[in-house]
Order: sequence, then structure tokens, then C-alpha cells
Amino acid sequence: MGWLRSYLPVMGMVLNQIIYAGVSLSTSLVYSAGMSPRVFVVYRHVLATIVIAPIAYFSRRNSGSYYLNLKSFSWIFLISFIGIVLNQNFFSEGLYLTNSSVASAFVNLVPAVTFVIASCAGMEKVNIRSWRTIAKIVGTVICVSGAMSIALLKGPKLLNAENLPPKSITMASSEADSWFLGCLFLTACCCSWSIWLILMVPASKSHPDPLSFSAWMCFMATLQSTLVALLLEQDPHAWKINSLLEFGSAIYAGVMGSAVTFFIQTWCISVAGPLFSAMFKPLMAVIVTILAPLLLHEQVYFGSLIGSIAVIIGLYIVLWGKAEEVVVVNVKTDSESMLNHTEEIKISIASSKTNLEEPFLSPHSPSHN
Repeated sequence: MGWLRSYLPVMGMVLNQIIYAGVSLSTSLVYSAGMSPRVFVVYRHVLATIVIAPIAYFSRRNSGSYYLNLKSFSWIFLISFIGIVLNQNFFSEGLYLTNSSVASAFVNLVPAVTFVIASCAGMEKVNIRSWRTIAKIVGTVICVSGAMSIALLKGPKLLNAENLPPKSITMASSEADSWFLGCLFLTACCCSWSIWLILMVPASKSHPDPLSFSAWMCFMATLQSTLVALLLEQDPHAWKINSLLEFGSAIYAGVMGSAVTFFIQTWCISVAGPLFSAMFKPLMAVIVTILAPLLLHEQVYFGSLIGSIAVIIGLYIVLWGKAEEVVVVNVKTDSESMLNHTEEIKISIASSKTNLEEPFLSPHSPSHN
């Protein structure tokens, strides 16, 4: 069973991407049926909170780790708004205006955008003489170029007829305007996701229990997304669930897309690291690109296909540059740990030698008298 355990992280990340692809396809389907993206985001996090909150409470009830102080509350409130409410509303609107294949391709921009934001904030070292930095810069340029080609150079249509979304918060005058606005929303989604990843580092330190942390995030996101939907959604009938498809998609996105994938990804990162997790992101785009034209009859454009391939290639170049950096850090860490271990051995030997040189009974001990 040892070989099976070694493949569990791979199986977990593949399952994660299959779940994400299912979320993208199912939400695209209910959006095309007329469900409001803003309302769907609310229902998704209501269901996710219902599932994860009791688990967090009863599993940590005795330790009291589910309590929040002012600092951790502030952090969770901020990252819930940026990483969930803004991120998923931007993604939903972009998915609504384009299609699931393009939305899945844009998700692969997140590592490149994170590198740019972290470099501007001084959190990422930029050394143009280093192959690692050059790889990350080149990969970022390729990713951005691919995203621009998706937005601006759709090219000839390869599959399926026109399928414009029936409603959106924007008032686009043509199909080209809708497509471009959708790509802008997806770019904003990647930026908010990247900022969320950066802010997660100090935020998680303020409340180190990941299960309780995620439960509070889902709860905060439910309140915030409800407020956003009430402000943006003018039609009160939009809150009505009209079919089992809409209800089932909300359950799937909330339970599987939020609660289950969080546990899988957290475990895989703890076992194999964040870079290992990021390497599987293009799998979602591949699955959606294959299934969306077949199941949902979505449009496929030549420019979008080439741009998606460029984004995936750029992503792996960025990950290669980051992998080299991780290898160097791990080597340094291993060297430091070996030195520390050697020092501990020396101290232990010296202590043992001192103990052997001392008599079993000292002259001042009570037994000597």
C-alpha cells in the first residue's frame, strides 16, 4: 500500500480539478438558463457554511479555537471580501459574458499575476541575472499575451453557433463588447485571487486553525455576498430557484466546490507543497475545453484556443522558475538542519563524555556519608 499512498496527492489534485471543471460547467449551464450570478454566489456560500461550520465547531469545541479576536476578525473580513466575494462575482460575471472554456483558461493567469503583484510589493526578489527570474518574467509575458489574444483576437469560429448570455450587470452593445468586458472581469478575478493568496500569509497566522478559519471565511462571504447581491440585483424574482438544476448546481458548487476542495487542497499542500498544487491548474482548462463544446454547445474560436495554449505554456514556465527557487531554498534548509543536527550530536557526545568521567557517587552525595 506504500505505492498507493505516494500517489494520493496526485489523485487528490486530479479530483480537485475535475470538481472545479464540474463547477465551471454547471454554473455556466444555470447562467445560460437565466439564474443570476450574484444570487448563485450567495446560495453557494450559504450551503458551504452550513456544511463546514458544524464540523469546525464540534471538532474544535473543547479547544476553543473557533473564537475570533479583533485582529483575526479584521483579517478574515478583508480576505473574505477580496478572495471570495470579489473573486467569485468577477469570475461569475466573466463566465456569464464569455464561456466556461475562456474562464478556465484565465484562471491559469493567477501564478503570473501573483508574481507581478508580489514583485511590486517587494515580496518577490527580481534579479535579471538569474535564470529563475528570467523564466518567471518570460512566463508572465506569455501568459498575459495569451490572455490578450483571447480577449482581442477571437479569430474564426471553430465550433457551435452564437450563444450570448441573456442578462448581465453591464450593458454591452455587441457580442465583441460582451466578450471584451467578460475578459476584463476575468482579469479582475485573477488579480483579486492573487491579492488573496498574498494576504493569506499574515491572515492565517492571526487564526492558525485552518478548519475554523475556512468556516469563518464562508460565513463572512455569505453576509458580504448577500449585501452585494441586494445592491446589484434589482429583480426580486431572481432569488427564486426555478428548477432542480439550479438547486443541484448550488449544492454542488457549495459542498464540493468550496468545502471538499478546500480540505483536499489543504492536505495536498501540506504533503507536497503549493507548487505541486499549482501544477495541476491547467487540467481544469483542458477538461472544460473538451467538454464545454460537447455538452453545452459553447462557441470555440481559433484565437481563444491559441491563447489558452499560450497561457498554459506561460504558466509552466513561471512554475519552472519558481520550482528552481524552491529547490534552492530546500537545499539551504536541509543544509541548515544538517548543521544543527551535527551540533546537537556534538553536544550530546560531549555531555555523555562528561557524565562518564564523573563518578557515580559524588563526595557530597548523601549516600557517600
